[in-house]
Amino acid sequence: MSPSRQSYLYAGLSVLFWSTIPTVFKIGLGELNVLTMLTIATLTSTFVLFVLILAERKLSLLGRTSINELLVSALLGFINPFIYYIILLKAYSLLPGQVAQPLNMIWPIILVFLSVPLLKQKIPSKSFLALFISFAGVYIVSSQGHLTKPGSSDPIGVLLATGSSFFWALYFIFNLRDKRDEAVKLFTNFLFASVYLLIIMTLTGKWNAEVSLKGAGASVYAGIFEMGITFFFWLKALSLAETSDRVSNLVYIAPFLSMVFLHFIVKEPVYYTTPLGLIFIITGIFIQNRNTHVAR
Repeated sequence: MSPSRQSYLYAGLSVLFWSTIPTVFKIGLGELNVLTMLTIATLTSTFVLFVLILAERKLSLLGRTSINELLVSALLGFINPFIYYIILLKAYSLLPGQVAQPLNMIWPIILVFLSVPLLKQKIPSKSFLALFISFAGVYIVSSQGHLTKPGSSDPIGVLLATGSSFFWALYFIFNLRDKRDEAVKLFTNFLFASVYLLIIMTLTGKWNAEVSLKGAGASVYAGIFEMGITFFFWLKALSLAETSDRVSNLVYIAPFLSMVFLHFIVKEPVYYTTPLGLIFIITGIFIQNRNTHVAR
């Protein structure tokens, strides 16, 4: 199989797995609290990433991690997955999956505005147009089928889902500065996040919460296919692609597939405003990313 076809295969698998995640989040959160689900998922992902490091014979790279690099991972792991997923999963607990996922997608726009203070970059004029169009999409999606009635969605959920994009954009910027191998970076970040979660689970007494097999299964699935191996597949797809932009654009298929899974598995009604708002959000991202390439 040619590298180009391999690239599309890896990208297709990534998109398919990511499109199932809103459904898995809703199933898991129907059984477990946010912290318990995230702890199981993060521990699973940490294990998967360590296995990937072993499989790729990168254990020596892990062994050469410096104290400064560990401190960087301590910060990055705090941002993502610790804070980012606590906020995102809470949003999913308050909103329909088809609403929470699109609201989280505006991070490429937020990234540009964060790049001003953090990377000393100038904001291109197109970014303001992109921001306006994407936030119009946010309004449409959050209306849940009632365009003329603002506030149809839980306002806290909307704030959390859109706010989570800020933390992902922040993580993206800091992660760019870290030049270590991706698998090594991800593993050490998730290792620190696992420690944070184990501490907070102990302090809050969440260990006493009953864990159902269904909830644990959903959490393990999320750890493997949202946080772990799928990101590795995505990086492989980008590295094998002739042009990364064609592959990168495939990720925008995921939210449309997600609506199908949510409808048939967790029985969410599909609001006409969800695909409509998604089109606005993705249009804004395309305007922003024109001549600029940003991966997930």
